[in-house]
Amino acid sequence: MSFPPDFPPRLPPHWPVVLLVAGLSLLAAPRVRAQTEVTAVLAGHALVPHDTTVRAPRNAGPFFATAGKFSAASRLRTETLGSVPANTFVGDPKYPRASGGALPVQGQSVQGFSGIVALGKDTFLALTDNGFGSKVNSQDALLMVHRLQVDWATGQVKRTHTTFLHDPDHKIPFAIQNEATRERYLTGADLDIESIQVVGNEWWIGDEFGPYVVRFDAQGKALGLIEATVGDKTYRSPDHYGMGRLPNYPGDAGTWDVRRSGGFEPMALSKDGRTLHPMFEWPLWDATAKAQEQHDGKPFTRILSLDVASRRYGAQQWKYRFEATGHVAADFQMLDATTGLVIERDDASEGAGPGCPDAPRTDCFTRPARFKRIYKIDLAQTDADGFVRKVAFIDLTKIANPKRLAKVGPNEEVFVLPHLGPEGLTVVDARHIVVVNDNNFPFSSGRQIGKPDDNELTLLDIGALVEAK
Repeated sequence: MSFPPDFPPRLPPHWPVVLLVAGLSLLAAPRVRAQTEVTAVLAGHALVPHDTTVRAPRNAGPFFATAGKFSAASRLRTETLGSVPANTFVGDPKYPRASGGALPVQGQSVQGFSGIVALGKDTFLALTDNGFGSKVNSQDALLMVHRLQVDWATGQVKRTHTTFLHDPDHKIPFAIQNEATRERYLTGADLDIESIQVVGNEWWIGDEFGPYVVRFDAQGKALGLIEATVGDKTYRSPDHYGMGRLPNYPGDAGTWDVRRSGGFEPMALSKDGRTLHPMFEWPLWDATAKAQEQHDGKPFTRILSLDVASRRYGAQQWKYRFEATGHVAADFQMLDATTGLVIERDDASEGAGPGCPDAPRTDCFTRPARFKRIYKIDLAQTDADGFVRKVAFIDLTKIANPKRLAKVGPNEEVFVLPHLGPEGLTVVDARHIVVVNDNNFPFSSGRQIGKPDDNELTLLDIGALVEAK
């Protein structure tokens, strides 16, 4: 490297002070490690069509022969199938964009995969979300876990079995929708199930209403409910059974601290199977600041530690810093003893294009998918404030597709997951994961304008992310 003849340059008399102050500022500033972006490669693609339904158990009763009867704006019962057209969640409310879907539907909708577990040999457990988005409109939506067999060559998914969650032994400590029945099938008015792990012979499922962790056997029978109690602190949302119908924040910060629909969306299991790591989807409410928790101008959320044997939370917590306000954590899975993967995404964009011009329109994507990432984090590398290190990330809107394996959407060199909610992931082997989207049926339409999103299962080679240091 060569320098100009007058190097070093002559500085004005006051510059030594400026440089000293600047140097002290750099020393005082928090140390932030640069994150590395690496590329994921599409290794397989399959889907469950958006209109897939399953018949409710006969002993559930005629009320569950259809679903989505309370989706109209009035929340009053609507029996006529397909009579309530749906708009997407994303866009300008002045210019609603039709999703192409409608409610009610015949049967129970196999939609909204919010959690997934790899069982080996391309077999998975997939968790259907609570229903249609809230307690109020999901009273006729039964809670389900599906066993899926995926054929990556054809892109077809076979649903080999569906298990309906139920509570015949009254393990749920509050009144449920089907309180007066013998089987006591659980509905989206009771729990908002978002994450699932296989713990021994049981299914441990993370919920957002409490938030709670609920234990089930492999036949879907409830075994117990664990409150989010850490020491003498119990985290509660406005939908906790003890809260009544309280407003979301900003609200009375003295009564709750978990945002509505901000509970245990992500939940990892340690590789030794001894510890669960429920994670809050949104930042908690800071009662002192009367705002969501943040640090150095950025919001953050928390990762907890739940001992499987004692079913109690430990005191240790980790903090996860979001890249921007409005971001959420959609899932969390461990890679090894200390490193894991977190889906961080915005909650306000969907669609691969074409993007709209300045004026909102209904024939294009008002807010095309922007921030949809998976971060590798290291729980063993935390800073002085308890924040985990973000090691590297992949961008789900920029997936390499050299073998042209996409089954829907443009099958081009760069493949995009354009959904509002990439919602779940599972580790398949040392370098592969499967990502699923919550299609929010019938409200999300990010893959194709005017068509509800399918439930896509996307197999990704993330070798570069696994190896990132």
